[in-house]
Amino acid sequence: MNSTKGGAATGVNLPALRSHNTALVLDLLRTAGPAGISRLEVAERTALTPQAISKITARLRVDGLAAEAGRRASTGGKPRTVLRLVPEAGHAVGLHLDRDELRAVLVDLTGAVVGERSVPLHLGAGKEAVVEAAAREVETLLGKRPPRGMLGVGVAVPGPLDHTRGVLYRVTGFPDWHGFPLRDALARRLGQPVVVDKDTNAAALGLAVAGEGGSFAYLHFGAGLGGGLVIEGAVHRGARTSAGEFGHQVVQMDGPLCGCGNRGCVEALCLAAVARGDVEEAARVLGTGAGNLVALLDIDLILLGGRTVAAEPALFVHGVAAVLDARARRTGEDAVPVRIAPGAGREVAEGAAQLLLAPLFGRGGE
Repeated sequence: MNSTKGGAATGVNLPALRSHNTALVLDLLRTAGPAGISRLEVAERTALTPQAISKITARLRVDGLAAEAGRRASTGGKPRTVLRLVPEAGHAVGLHLDRDELRAVLVDLTGAVVGERSVPLHLGAGKEAVVEAAAREVETLLGKRPPRGMLGVGVAVPGPLDHTRGVLYRVTGFPDWHGFPLRDALARRLGQPVVVDKDTNAAALGLAVAGEGGSFAYLHFGAGLGGGLVIEGAVHRGARTSAGEFGHQVVQMDGPLCGCGNRGCVEALCLAAVARGDVEEAARVLGTGAGNLVALLDIDLILLGGRTVAAEPALFVHGVAAVLDARARRTGEDAVPVRIAPGAGREVAEGAAQLLLAPLFGRGGE
């Protein structure tokens, strides 16, 4: 983890930590935006020596990652040269493989979407067919001349899975995927680096990188229901990438059978309520599950996403918030706020691209 000084990440003036320090500088350039930041400001915020900053920024300019953004008036002496990140110097693809849809985005170094595709997909069509379909969409998105500085492809899929090895495990409703090395299969097909993570983890990472602070839960309700956790700014995956299996917490012992084999899971109850047109009940159940998370983890915020939520955003926000408000009145605490996650439905795909981008800026999580 980065050390801190006055709330800001700080570097260490040791050659062995050059990449760590470079990530700190790149992140400051990224957050400064087009207006840029001076070397002196970078030194002040990282506690690195001016000599270290000069070496790092010179290397970034040679690599095409940084450029001058003009000069800024100084309180004394000559005006300071301001540097900015060059967004087009690097790109990544984010791929969201949902149970029935594929969405792909191409983003630049700032995370801005510069290309997008979305097509129907059936995860049960067979592993090889899905890999081929995903690869074709990536190739179509990139075109005949891939953009400058391609870093690779981040893939977000329903869990559970092992994100360090890119291997899928017992995906609810799709037993054929158990043990499949998705990362290696897609990397071979595309000839590019591939990183795989759970869809909700990817979205949570993207939201954290975009500036959502503190500890929060991202709850995604689409064809299924899952959750991603950010604790004190870092994605919490757990030792086996099993954290955030939000949809499979049992809240009704004699409830309907869930695809995971249990009865009365939040996902099964929410899907059943939506199927019979009772969105308010689905929101209430979702709020019950969210209340369990708040009680267990003492998080600051609940963010909602996914196309089922997007179809009735006001109802879901109101329903979940009502449950959390009632809990707060009982406990005497402040109610945890509930909001729709930013991203216009692309938050998972954009987060998948951050699986490649975020480590460049020291924001890769675990």
